[in-house]
Amino acid sequence: VEVWEEKVPISQEVSGLCELLGIDPLYSANEGRIVAIVPHEEADEALGALRGHPLGRDAEVVGRIVEEHPGKVVLRTRVGGRRLMDLPAGDPFPRIC
Repeated sequence: VEVWEEKVPISQEVSGLCELLGIDPLYSANEGRIVAIVPHEEADEALGALRGHPLGRDAEVVGRIVEEHPGKVVLRTRVGGRRLMDLPAGDPFPRIC
């Protein structure tokens, strides 16, 4: 899987808070979000359906399935680099209760 960093919709509020806490937003829990894997030829139809609902207005194609690195997720960064997205080592958020 290849994920395009610039296409992942992250609000300014979340981005700012994650930067303050030193957390990568791609590794934090997201409520009210969905990742749907659909055939390439059906992507426009799926986007139209999602964007047709108020909660899906930010729907976006954020990547593609590729053969180059089976079983891995690679992030294509905003500056054109690539990095492997490993599974998180632990919970980045401290427990307060």
